[in-house]
Amino acid sequence: MGQRRELFFRLLVSLGLCLGAPIPTLADTLIVNALVLDGTGSPGQRGSIRIIGDQISDVGNLTARATDTLVDAQGLVLSPGFIDTHSHADEHLLTQRNAAPKITQGITTVIVGQDGSSPYPLKDFFQALEQTPAKINVAAYVGHNTLRDAVMGKGNREEASPLQMQSMASLLGSELNSGAIGLSTGLEYEPGIYSSRAEVLLLAQQTAQRGGRYISHLRSEDRWFEDSIEEIIEIGRVTGMPVQISHIKLAMKRLWGSAPALLKQLDAARAEGVDITADIYPYIFWQSHMMVLLPERDPLDMPAIDLVMRELAPPEGIIFTHFPAEPSYVGRTLIEIAGLRDETPGEAFSQLAQQSIAYEEKTGQPGDSMIGTSMDESDLRDLMAWPHTNICTDGGLQDRHPRGAGSFPRVLGHYARDAELFSLESAVQKMTALPAQHLGMKNRGVIRPGYKADLVLFDPATVIDRATTSEPFLAAVGISDVWVNGTRVMENGRQTEAYPGRVIRRMSTP
Repeated sequence: MGQRRELFFRLLVSLGLCLGAPIPTLADTLIVNALVLDGTGSPGQRGSIRIIGDQISDVGNLTARATDTLVDAQGLVLSPGFIDTHSHADEHLLTQRNAAPKITQGITTVIVGQDGSSPYPLKDFFQALEQTPAKINVAAYVGHNTLRDAVMGKGNREEASPLQMQSMASLLGSELNSGAIGLSTGLEYEPGIYSSRAEVLLLAQQTAQRGGRYISHLRSEDRWFEDSIEEIIEIGRVTGMPVQISHIKLAMKRLWGSAPALLKQLDAARAEGVDITADIYPYIFWQSHMMVLLPERDPLDMPAIDLVMRELAPPEGIIFTHFPAEPSYVGRTLIEIAGLRDETPGEAFSQLAQQSIAYEEKTGQPGDSMIGTSMDESDLRDLMAWPHTNICTDGGLQDRHPRGAGSFPRVLGHYARDAELFSLESAVQKMTALPAQHLGMKNRGVIRPGYKADLVLFDPATVIDRATTSEPFLAAVGISDVWVNGTRVMENGRQTEAYPGRVIRRMSTP
């Protein structure tokens, strides 16, 4: 059987070369002496893996051949490559093709086009990546906010008319035809915050009819969280397609401790037949812009700002990661900045928000970015441990939030190994097979013959994140080697010169 499989794979490689398919190499790689965690959650098995071309050809106790490129895993864990289901790598991937913050975490595939914003048109973004590949694989959603801007113009705060909705649906169809996985929304951001439920549902129905999926940064992760959860459940119920909550969190003090009740609600929806899932990053602080904390977008509303200080983001937990009007504020907390300005934290927040808005109006560029500490550790653990939650980063390639460089190793090292929140096998499953399932990917996320050879070799005893809010770009440790489509992109902790990443398109449905 092994010989037949090998002949079959060699035939596929030969056929791929004849058809001009992007097969990177004919050299076989045999990885031996590994503890193989296949991604399914099953216990690890000592063994070997053979790679032919871009695929896994055999798994088990394999004998080396003279033609093999032999890699001794030295007892380390070999798992499928990690899949980041919520990534902002699209912001810089065309210029930072090495994707270092991703590769050094063991991430081999990123899903971009998040929070309602996507490269437009996707066909041009995909074409650029195919002409000049990155180290990692890329798939994308089409963003609702992007469609809205294209149809209604940037800065439009009105509800869409029926004709405008149909125009958005037409653009959506074109982007789905280009290979988008589905529709993403950022309903707490401009311009999605101004959209009606009917508008979002119409686009979601169009997505479902084409075999797509839906992912959402909810309308509210704090004040109106309950209504926002009901909205995404209803979208899943009406459309019948899979729906995913982006970076699930309980980001308001009054919500702390309610994770069990939330999970009970989500389990009830699943029992009803709604395919609802979530992704999460392993930190109790988020990163966004200041005005997301003020739904009315009024920086002079001091009662609303006082509520922010009390319930949503205490001033000692607000850290500025971008503030071009006064770059010296970057890395400082709101408490520190208020002291420098001889203002109360609320007054400082109001003044800084006004400065940010003025900068944006003058330059057209973002005026601020901030970290807000809003979550409770026990809620984070409960939400992360839910069987239908997979791991993500919500990070980009120049992210000053530690999640951008540390999320996956933090789960492996801190939560699985040290805190024993779940087993190592379960942690790997939440990074590989589970996200692949949530995305509808059929040939990645599991170590199995015929699957793509996206692989990570890591030391379970030492793997850990090092990035902090003060040093957000520190690379994790414990990730040894990474393969993308059968080609090694990191060897003994050092990146190679290979760029084998591919665009992953959703297959069109009749």
